[in-house]
Amino acid sequence: MEISRRNLRSEVLERIKYVKTCIMARELCLLVRTNRAVLEPSDVSEVCQYISTLCKEEGCGEPSELCQKAAKAVSLGEEEKYLELCAQSCVKCGEARRPQQKKDAYVA
Repeated sequence: MEISRRNLRSEVLERIKYVKTCIMARELCLLVRTNRAVLEPSDVSEVCQYISTLCKEEGCGEPSELCQKAAKAVSLGEEEKYLELCAQSCVKCGEARRPQQKKDAYVA
């Protein structure tokens, strides 16, 4: 019984980490991209840098690097380059690993 509990705990903690990093990063990215017209470049840059940190924390180096470059591009006023880098990062993020839900998990 204790082994099952430990295994389930491990899966839950992995899922929590995924939500705190990957899902948060994707939601923030979507929020910034859909509302960039009302945000200042400094706002966008700050959020992109934070997203980069979240990606790096989860071990996704390439999306993290692309977000960092996008943050720099928006700071320099290079809107087109920012959009291109941001789009590339989103594509790479979509390729990231996702924890698999066990369908036969039973919780008493």
